Order: sequence, then C-alpha cells, then structure tokens
Amino acid sequence: MQNKFINLIYPQVCGICGEISKEDICNHCKVKIKPYKRVKKHIYLTKYYDTHMYLFDYQDIIREKILQYKFQEKTYIYHSFAKIIANDEKICRFLKSYDIIIPVPISKKRKKQRGYNQSEIIAKYLAKQLPLVEYQKDVLYKIKDTSPQSLLDKEKREMNIQGAYYIKNEKKVQNKKIVLLDDIYTTGATVNECSKQLKRAGAKEIGVLTLAKD
Repeated sequence: MQNKFINLIYPQVCGICGEISKEDICNHCKVKIKPYKRVKKHIYLTKYYDTHMYLFDYQDIIREKILQYKFQEKTYIYHSFAKIIANDEKICRFLKSYDIIIPVPISKKRKKQRGYNQSEIIAKYLAKQLPLVEYQKDVLYKIKDTSPQSLLDKEKREMNIQGAYYIKNEKKVQNKKIVLLDDIYTTGATVNECSKQLKRAGAKEIGVLTLAKD
C-alpha cells in the first residue's frame, strides 16, 4: 500500500528516457541501448586486479546517461543500470564467485559536492540482490582529493592516483575474493591503485566490474 501511494506521488520512470514507465527501462529504450551492450570479461596478468568485466561500451546514450547519473543528480538512473546487471546471468555468475563487493570510493570533498557516490548506490543494491556477496564500504577510503582522471592522459592518471587510497579494517579483506565496482573503465589506473592497496592488505583475488569501458 505504501509503495502504491509513493508511486502516485513519484511515478516510476524509465532511467534512459525519463518517461513514466512500469519498467526501469521501457521497451523503446531497451532497443535503443542494445547496440552498446557487450558484457565482456578480460583477464590480466600484469595488473593488481585479476579480471575485469564490463556491461557497455562507453558511447553515445550510455555515456550520456552515466554522466547524468554521476554529475547531474539524476540518481534514479542507478536503478536501471543495477537492474540490468542483476538480470544478466553472466555477470551474476561473476559476482557470486566473490566474497565481498566494494565500491570505488570518492573523496569526502567530492562526496559532499555531489551528495552521493554513484558506485556505492549500485553496489548496495547488488549485494541485496545477491546475498552471497557481502557489501563493504568501511574498508577502502580515498584520502586524497585528486584531479579528475578524465582530464588527464594515461601517464598522468597513474601519477595522479598514487597514494590516494587507504585501507582500514584490513582483517575484513584478508584471504577474501573481492570485486571492485566502478562506473567507467578507461586506462584502469584507478581500480589498479585500489587493487594494489587491497592486495597489500591481504586480499586473495580481485575482480573489477564497471558499467562501461571507454
């Protein structure tokens, strides 16, 4: 009853077109985003993380919606992306092979400006949908307010992010298989630095899941 009342005041909308819809993504938009869906997995031998899986190519409407979700306070878009992930068998098998899901953190200053961590919201949702995967946010912290990675080249991205992350409660990650969740993968510098700190704290294996790959 309460949900019905809330839906009357704030009707559910499609996360892509923003129109009122019973589904998180309307049928028209499902067709629209289909060309960008890839669900690919890569294995790495020269990184601190072991695997990377992503959902979309970072182009056109997908790029537009991720940027709106991230910078324009359109938080409702998270539900559409999270539902796509939760309904994809390949990604769910990937997630279920890990013990802990951790969102890539943002600095206190950035979170205060934005009001939320876009990766954290999706990670919480996925942990509820996949109860075998434990959600942890009090382990990995960003302690340096870095320049936006999107404004830098590959070499400067790696330098920019060095020393930016800190591990607290190391016992929670020791001998654990961890999946890091982030929104966009470009060079992998951010998730690699996070993974380095987690591996140093004793993490057994690290996988990365992102909404899109640039």
